[in-house]
Amino acid sequence: MKYSKRNDGRKFDECRPMKAEVGVVKNAIGSAKFQIGKTVAVAAVYGPKDLFPKFLQKPNTARLRCNYNMMAFSGSGERVRPGTNRRSKEISMVVEKAFEPVLDLSEFPKAVVDVYIELIQTDAGTRCAGICAASLALADAGFDMKDLVCAVSCGLVGDQVVVDLDKSEEDFEGGAVDIPIAVLPRTGEITLLQLDGEISKEDLHKAIQQGKAACQKIYAVQQAALRAKYGQEAKQ
Repeated sequence: MKYSKRNDGRKFDECRPMKAEVGVVKNAIGSAKFQIGKTVAVAAVYGPKDLFPKFLQKPNTARLRCNYNMMAFSGSGERVRPGTNRRSKEISMVVEKAFEPVLDLSEFPKAVVDVYIELIQTDAGTRCAGICAASLALADAGFDMKDLVCAVSCGLVGDQVVVDLDKSEEDFEGGAVDIPIAVLPRTGEITLLQLDGEISKEDLHKAIQQGKAACQKIYAVQQAALRAKYGQEAKQ
């Protein structure tokens, strides 16, 4: 089915408006909030701390443990069932994998670093917003990172390749393909790529390229959030 115009007036390669802030959770060692459109993710980092049971420990590095959760009131008009489910476990796992190439925890063998990602408002793109928030929170915590991780959804709505699908586009009656992608902006390395649906090789290539370009814009928002906190501290 033909898709000729986005409901919110955006260009097909344009993200929703974005905002980011670090240091939002007082008792965490690092935290951040990332908003894209109506989707809002808050991430908080705790640790490193001893990991039990001991058979889960890694001898040469700390284990990164992510916990993704959508708040019961976060859905657009629908109550989200609270608690752990298969979807939250799967997203928690892919978030951990997205940070493996960039996060160095070798200073803390046998320990664990916990990242809690709470979605307080949702309108599609939740795992990507969670990754962006977690990346900022880990940077805020001061861990050794090769780069920030930026993530966005891209894909196909009807016959059109688009970036940053919203809920109405995910539910498009002509069919939609959602492709969450996470990128290291300095090198262009992809650390997460998932595909829900069928898409041609040409459209997939175009979607990935547009997703990478969108991640550069997300990167600028993340950098500005870190400068807003640490630039002010350096001046004091």
